[in-house]
Amino acid sequence: MNFAVPFLGLFLSLAYIILSGLFLKDRKRKVFETDGKYIQICGLIGIGLLGVLGILVLDISNNNTMKWFWLGFTTVAIGFQALLEWWFLKETKQYIISLFVLILGLIYIITFMF
Repeated sequence: MNFAVPFLGLFLSLAYIILSGLFLKDRKRKVFETDGKYIQICGLIGIGLLGVLGILVLDISNNNTMKWFWLGFTTVAIGFQALLEWWFLKETKQYIISLFVLILGLIYIITFMF
């Protein structure tokens, strides 16, 4: 599991960029440019605080605990992004890219961390 965690963020970022480039031909809109700006800011701050609190509270030396933490954190973070994209950018179908990235991230975690 030691090598898998640093590459998780890199893998998810590259997957999002590649899938967006392949499937979204026109300019990619952002939730930040819509009415969901403050919801996104508050949600991301909350998810970030939840992640930091989880790292502080959980036993990070226990591999099993950290596997489940990353599985849950990835699901909540990308799931929140997909929900906001569905809510505010429904006509662009951009949320489908986020759901594919979520699936790829969960497959990565299950494959390389479990």
